[in-house]
Amino acid sequence: MNNYVLALDLEGTLISNAMSQIPRPGLAEFLTRCAELCPRIVMFTTVKEGRFRKIARLLVGEEAAPAWFADMEYIAWHGETKVLRFVPGVLPQQIWLVDDLEKYVHPGQEAQSLQIEHFDHPYSSADKDTGLAKMLQLLVARVR
Repeated sequence: MNNYVLALDLEGTLISNAMSQIPRPGLAEFLTRCAELCPRIVMFTTVKEGRFRKIARLLVGEEAAPAWFADMEYIAWHGETKVLRFVPGVLPQQIWLVDDLEKYVHPGQEAQSLQIEHFDHPYSSADKDTGLAKMLQLLVARVR
């Protein structure tokens, strides 16, 4: 295990969007492996916390996400970009941000950004969408 904090985006990264809430293929396995790789995982999304919690409980109930996902740490933030200093108790250099939209990466924090392929309609089947599997490979390589 490493000492990095893993900050995850929700829409277009882990699920389709907050309206349709379709889990990305391989979501449960991805989250489970991330918890093995990183000591702290946080949600860093534009979706408000109350809405995120409802979506997270639904995903856990459908067994599309591990139980801890519903209670994971949520980062409250504001502004045009995801400034990593909003994550408490850690330096921005100790955070990896997994997001599908480059526009949310704060200038000067590009080295902390791990861009994932966007997941959206038409939704790929598990054998076609490999975004989470590719990201997991990248995270494993960074941990080593």
